[in-house]
Amino acid sequence: MFTGTAVFDILLPGDSRSLKAKRSYVRPIVAALRRFEVSAAEVGALDLHGRAEIAVAVVAAEVGHVTEVLDSCERLVAGRPEIELLSVRRRLHGADD
Repeated sequence: MFTGTAVFDILLPGDSRSLKAKRSYVRPIVAALRRFEVSAAEVGALDLHGRAEIAVAVVAAEVGHVTEVLDSCERLVAGRPEIELLSVRRRLHGADD
């Protein structure tokens, strides 16, 4: 069994000056990520209006599948034209970790 996580640090557009506006950007991204059958949630920068941290987690029998799913999630987030992906932190864990 292998698990993988990725945390996406995102810069939101300048018009996200309220938590309501921030949610209007974050919620569709989280919903789109869940189509990859991962756990996804906003996990950081909760009080900052112009930034967000979204994390995904996946569990699979093979490390290759974990990597493919995390790659797909990263492409989805990076491809969103309304936001800027600042960084991605990934971790992979195996049964021996």
